[in-house]
Amino acid sequence: MQLLQKLSPLAAALAFTFSAPAMAAAPLAGTNAPGFFRIMLGDFEVTAISDGTVDLPMNKLLQQPAAKTDQELARAYLGNPVETSVTGYLVNTGAKLVLIDAGAGNLFGPTLGKLLANLKASGYQPEQVDEVLITHMHPDHVGGLAANGQAAFPNATIRADKHDTDFWLSQANMDQAPADSKGFFQGAMTSLAPYVANQHLQPFNGASEITPGIRAVASYGHTPGHISYMVESKGKKLVVMGDLIHAGAVQFDHPEVTIGFDTDPKTAAQARKQVFTAAAKDSELIGAAHLPFPGLGHLRSTGKAYQWVPANYTQLR
Repeated sequence: MQLLQKLSPLAAALAFTFSAPAMAAAPLAGTNAPGFFRIMLGDFEVTAISDGTVDLPMNKLLQQPAAKTDQELARAYLGNPVETSVTGYLVNTGAKLVLIDAGAGNLFGPTLGKLLANLKASGYQPEQVDEVLITHMHPDHVGGLAANGQAAFPNATIRADKHDTDFWLSQANMDQAPADSKGFFQGAMTSLAPYVANQHLQPFNGASEITPGIRAVASYGHTPGHISYMVESKGKKLVVMGDLIHAGAVQFDHPEVTIGFDTDPKTAAQARKQVFTAAAKDSELIGAAHLPFPGLGHLRSTGKAYQWVPANYTQLR
């Protein structure tokens, strides 16, 4: 009898539970927060801005046996294809607002093309951008420059290495290119056309000071005029390295591994080694467009390999 008395409240609760109407689960939200992340570099404000992600079949693109790539990706809890970030970096020097790379625009489908929306979410407007610096003229770095034939950054000067502008904006080169490569030329031409028309495209040649606090560093190979940008304020340095790396799970341990997108694989591998070595030696912060967003961190040299140390989360005060 005592046991029944003890059980009766539990039984009543269970009876109520099973007789109460079922509560529907909340629907899946399906979105993340706006894609921007902000740090201070000396007196400069740097905002990483997400353009979205794209799935890349790394076991087909990386120039090593597919089984080895699969094994190295699995060790990092990744499979194929790898969801790969595309990121631009907005630098407010106090005197200028400078964007490094413009994302894919509408050239790569619905998972990319979010840079403009995220730039606005970060507190800036595209009309405020003074200069857009291009690491190289592949579509996922220049596609966001234009929409419907109009300049997305109407007041900006576009800067890119002359080796890249001469190569990708050449009709003769496009005519001679294989059919599966012509889209790269078409994307560059369409994206740059409004700036060519209003004379806002200003190429430079190799290592150059672009604006006080930002200089170009030649890192040719991925494309004929692939450039990294060194951003420096009060002795703090950030090197925005474009496409020197695509797959951190493989290329930090094996920087010699190239990718099918490289125009000159041997030179691209040498450039990666050179920039990685300097960044590790000088403790430079790195901004890498295709590492997981925000793609900011440091490198530690470990013999012939490198260890990636992601930047600590920070809340500006």
